[in-house]
Amino acid sequence: MVAVFDGHNDVLLRLWSKTSGDPIGDFLNGDGQGHLDLPRMVKGGFAGGFFAIFAPNPQDHDLPDDDDSNPPPAGQVGQAHALNATIGMASLLFRIEAASNGAFKICRTAAELRAAMEAGQMAAIFHIEGAEAIDAELRSLDVLYQAGLRSLGPVWSRDNVFGHGVPFRFPSSPDTGPGLTDAGKALIRRCNELKIMVDLSHLNEKGFWDAARISNAPLVATHSNAHALSNSSRNLTDEQISAIGRSGGMIGLNYANGFLRADGKWQSENGLDTMMRHLDHLMKHAGEDHVGLGSDFDGARIPAQIGDAAGLPNLISAMRAHGYGEALISKLASENWLKVLERTWGG
Repeated sequence: MVAVFDGHNDVLLRLWSKTSGDPIGDFLNGDGQGHLDLPRMVKGGFAGGFFAIFAPNPQDHDLPDDDDSNPPPAGQVGQAHALNATIGMASLLFRIEAASNGAFKICRTAAELRAAMEAGQMAAIFHIEGAEAIDAELRSLDVLYQAGLRSLGPVWSRDNVFGHGVPFRFPSSPDTGPGLTDAGKALIRRCNELKIMVDLSHLNEKGFWDAARISNAPLVATHSNAHALSNSSRNLTDEQISAIGRSGGMIGLNYANGFLRADGKWQSENGLDTMMRHLDHLMKHAGEDHVGLGSDFDGARIPAQIGDAAGLPNLISAMRAHGYGEALISKLASENWLKVLERTWGG
């Protein structure tokens, strides 16, 4: 079975949001809900990835099934609320590791990632999506780094003290507002110093180019697709994709229907051939060494042919049927991610 290293999932938010039961046991033993739990991940060859922590606004609602990707703007959150949510989800991550009897490993270096995957452990990266939990003086960033934070998205699809996230719009350019604030530019520089990977997914186009000018690390978008194929504000232009490739960076293919489909709709009736077209396009502009997978499991509606983590072999089979050789599939499934993290974090 092909091992898959994944650029983005939201299982911690799903578990943290549970109103009953044991979220740690549910993940380790399998609750059959959402897209991810450990048994289904193992069954599907999901070997590791970025475990996102995201602080929701309680007033926001999920998109309806027939939504056309133009929901009301997402509500902002204050630092106190975001920090509380971040601590709660980080605690879940640490407790899952402690209760897993060695089956789940939080990795802080590239060497730890490779060792965990070789040992058959689930290799997890502590990632924050949207930096509302971090103060403008970046004091909490130091604490979170010491706790294991190794990847950070400055914004989600809402504005904060660091910059401007793209609202969910279709059709729309990603050029939806101003770029990084002065605090956002300082955040990028400090992440570079600490060797925290910076995730540019959800950042608007001006913010992307600000980060590209400032950062001395590879440019990474953990879960974004090609704007030329799906005209969503959340997707990347060809110029952005090319810049990521030139920097030695990485793009993770997002499985979300609305960011794959040419009509921007979210229904599950979305063939895996659409995913192949995006992979082809991303590789054409970034290069085959700079493209991987970024599922958005537990954070989006995805193709029914995958369904959940146990369905990942169907995606690998689609790659083979599309003409990808085994060496390329290995790059896309995991090796490109491991190499960009080595370039970002050091060995």
